[in-house]
Amino acid sequence: MRTSSSGRTWYGLLCLLVSLPAWSQTRALPLKDLLTGVETYSPALQADAAAVQWREAQESATAGIRLPNLRLNYQVDAGTNNNMPGGYFSYGIVPGNSRVRVEGNSNTILSDLGVAAFDWDLYNFGGFEAQQKAAHADVQVEQARYEQSRYQVKAYSIFTYLQLLRLYDLQSIQQLNIQRNREIRQSIQALAKSGIIAGVDTSIAEAELSRSRLVQLELSNQYRQLQLQLSAMSGIKPDRIVPDTNYAPQLLQLPEGIILADADTINHPVIGYFRSLITNSTVREELTRKSYYPKISLQAAVWGRGASLSAADEFRPLIKGLGFERGNYLVGLGVTYNIFDNKRKHLQLQVQQANTRFAQQKLAEQQNNLQASINQSDAELGIAHQRLEEIPNQLVAAQAAYRQKFSLYRTGLTNIVDLNAALNLLYRAETDLINARYAYCLALFKKALNENQVDVLLNALK
Repeated sequence: MRTSSSGRTWYGLLCLLVSLPAWSQTRALPLKDLLTGVETYSPALQADAAAVQWREAQESATAGIRLPNLRLNYQVDAGTNNNMPGGYFSYGIVPGNSRVRVEGNSNTILSDLGVAAFDWDLYNFGGFEAQQKAAHADVQVEQARYEQSRYQVKAYSIFTYLQLLRLYDLQSIQQLNIQRNREIRQSIQALAKSGIIAGVDTSIAEAELSRSRLVQLELSNQYRQLQLQLSAMSGIKPDRIVPDTNYAPQLLQLPEGIILADADTINHPVIGYFRSLITNSTVREELTRKSYYPKISLQAAVWGRGASLSAADEFRPLIKGLGFERGNYLVGLGVTYNIFDNKRKHLQLQVQQANTRFAQQKLAEQQNNLQASINQSDAELGIAHQRLEEIPNQLVAAQAAYRQKFSLYRTGLTNIVDLNAALNLLYRAETDLINARYAYCLALFKKALNENQVDVLLNALK
């Protein structure tokens, strides 16, 4: 806990906060409930969750790469059987026609062919496993990206909620300011009727009252806009999104042990995402190596064939070409390896290794940025704490000055300009108090977010 003198200062500050009037308090929405709604409803998170499911489906699909192929083909063909010997390179589909005659013959024959071809890659020296690991690494990257988005959405929701709390309290202060301006106007009207002061002061008071109302309208508009933003993210009706005014006093009185908890940067979502990129790139390096390894395949085929051309080279009626007259099969093991792939593998591996180095540099950059953010939040928290220690003095002095000026004005010993100056000084002191309290709460949550301790901080709130 804080020291006794500091504790007395905080206690006095809290008394001042409680003394400020609140405007139309409705049932507050706890921050935890808002964050639960955001994580459940947020369209951005829903899209990221769908991306994770897509990667998981891709990972499941990689199991199919080990399945064998069994292709069936049947065809009936009509054409000539008039060939010449000689080899050639086949580009595309080349008709098979093996008989060579001494003399050309352009008679048409009819033939049919049925083929069942089977091939199965039995082993590729770890290529299958590398593909599955790469698919799983893609899932991990997408999950890490989802966690990063979840972290960013949570941070935005918390900051917006705190801003909503600030505007809520500022409206309370503005309502109090409007009441003071009304009191001044009533006093001026009474004094003007009795002839103690000039009637022009009434116009000045009306102008100040109107300006206070306009400020209140602007604050109400800003407050409503934030409600609508949070509603769009959480699916909660805007009117239900009312900040809990008890949070600020609770945050101000948290023990040092919670505020100065050890940072958990190892499991930080931002760091975790870039670590997953490194893992993914490293896995793909291995995939690049193994994708150029040899493949051992099992191949088999059975086929049957018939033709209207007989084995004795007789051109029979075309109907004789339907139905199989010969059957064959072939089974074998094959090894496939392109010895010139070594250069391609080397080039692809260089690209992937460069990508790994890039991911490592990005991780180092993010770690450095995160540590800088932690140091900045520590500094902001310290300054915010000192500001809150000083502001009660400003507020007490401003309240005393306003009371004195108001008393002097009602007795005719000062003018409306001096009274308005005292009123503005008090209004600024009250708004400074609200802004300082908001800055402290914001710095505390920034520290918790940077150190991955948000749940610890939320659990400390009632």
